[in-house]
Amino acid sequence: MLVIGDVLVSDDLVEEKFVCDLNACKGACCTEGDYGAPVDQHEMETIKKYMDVITENLPERSKEFLKTQERFTYYHDPGVWGTSCHEDGACVFLTKNELGISVCGIEKTWYEGKITFQKPISCHLYPVRIAMNEISGFEAWNYDQWDICSAACAKGKKEKVPLYRFVKDAIIRKKGQDFYDELEAASEHLKK
Repeated sequence: MLVIGDVLVSDDLVEEKFVCDLNACKGACCTEGDYGAPVDQHEMETIKKYMDVITENLPERSKEFLKTQERFTYYHDPGVWGTSCHEDGACVFLTKNELGISVCGIEKTWYEGKITFQKPISCHLYPVRIAMNEISGFEAWNYDQWDICSAACAKGKKEKVPLYRFVKDAIIRKKGQDFYDELEAASEHLKK
């Protein structure tokens, strides 16, 4: 376990190799699971602010869902707010590209330059999950190992990319460049 500021970072983030292979999994992390993408209050407000333009990039079934259902759901286990999901488990913000690969409708809108919010940080960091210990004030960053990501693990090993480097942009977005630099330095120190 590494300690960087107020964050406990699992050794898995520096030891495990990972690079998403969307051609293999088709973005299954957006279509499977027990709950939607965790979001905080600020993210919910930001997504609500941009809903009209985001909705333009969503499939008809999501547009219909959002006419009668909420965008966000409170998931009692694990005790977080998250994006709502269709009955089949797919995120309501999910769309597909021409190759049938899952694409975040929020991020698609961001890539088009129509909004300034990329997507929930929990999605950007995935497969890193953050748990907060309210008593100690520490965040715990862990690797959410899931069999649907086996192709990503194989690709990461082949390309020799540690998990924390795969999610570099997301780490910097969440905690800043200095935090990432400390994590990289700690990782390099562990190799010695």
